[in-house]
Amino acid sequence: MKKALTGAAAIGVLASGAMAGGVERTTQSASILFEQGDLVELSVGVVDPSVSGTGVAVTTGVASGDMSERYFQTGLAYKQDLGTGLSAALIFDQPFGADVAYPSGTGYFAAGSTATLNSKALTGLIKYTTDSNVSVFGGLRYQTLEAAASLPFVAGYTASSDNDGSFGYVAGVAYERPDIALRVALTYNSAIQHDWTIVETGPVPGTNSLSTETPQSLNLEFQTGIAKDTLLFGSARWVDWSEFDISPPGYVAATTVPLVSYSSDTITYTLGVGRRFNENWSGAISVMHEPRVSGFSSNLKPTNGKSGVTIGATYKQGNMEITGGVSHVWLGDADTTLASISPATAASFSDNSAWGAGLKVRFRF
Repeated sequence: MKKALTGAAAIGVLASGAMAGGVERTTQSASILFEQGDLVELSVGVVDPSVSGTGVAVTTGVASGDMSERYFQTGLAYKQDLGTGLSAALIFDQPFGADVAYPSGTGYFAAGSTATLNSKALTGLIKYTTDSNVSVFGGLRYQTLEAAASLPFVAGYTASSDNDGSFGYVAGVAYERPDIALRVALTYNSAIQHDWTIVETGPVPGTNSLSTETPQSLNLEFQTGIAKDTLLFGSARWVDWSEFDISPPGYVAATTVPLVSYSSDTITYTLGVGRRFNENWSGAISVMHEPRVSGFSSNLKPTNGKSGVTIGATYKQGNMEITGGVSHVWLGDADTTLASISPATAASFSDNSAWGAGLKVRFRF
């Protein structure tokens, strides 16, 4: 049963994982280490959010227009058994990102503002499984990160960083019972510090040094067979967003606040069921929930919490598997503020949502 349904469990995060907390776009899962045999997989996805709000204390009653752009994700992974309980994997993903573009000409205070954050990561992992089905795993992650922003409402402020690369690490432990497709895995992803050179224009121009850390996180993932050809799976993911901060010196000097920061950590929950229909087809459905946190949201990500549902299917033929999934996410309402009017509400965002779709092709050999 484990071999038949491992693809179904992956459906639950294929599309919805790109809409987790903060500026996160993947769950940085190490689950490929637990697949049977040697394999390579390619994944692609698209996410189309629709996020808009209305001015409250600033440009009162004026609509912002849709400020969140569609984006694409790609991933590549390779896993190989090395014998004597050892296996290894190499994973490429894009773990963090942002694409913000407020429409111009609306009269909204942030009209014409843009911001981007791009990352790429290459992670090498190795796992050792004992005779008692307990395994330990870990490895290194090399990550690059770059950012840019243009905020006309802050006296024409712009900022652009270089593309910095830095190392972090992964460590985890798991327990498995293959006879009932049971697996419980706990994975820690370290924070990664990036040291940028950032060029700022606007009220306090200059070329400055800036350090920021992508946050540490903890994944608890499980799956178990609950009936013949039926799998229950889920996860809980904590991310230390309260320690994430982007504070360009010129921007802070002009506004006294960070460009991007979060007041609280996030915990994202996923629960789903997978079912094998025959030798070729299996399907799954999962739900996701991220509770709201306290405080104002950033004008560059004006949402707070979310809930979603994902459906998908896997087709197997010989050594090939094709998995596709579609997600719909209801984005939580949020209020934003500005340094000049703190703590009053600058704008209110409500009734927003996002669609996501993903496709994964896997070859076993």
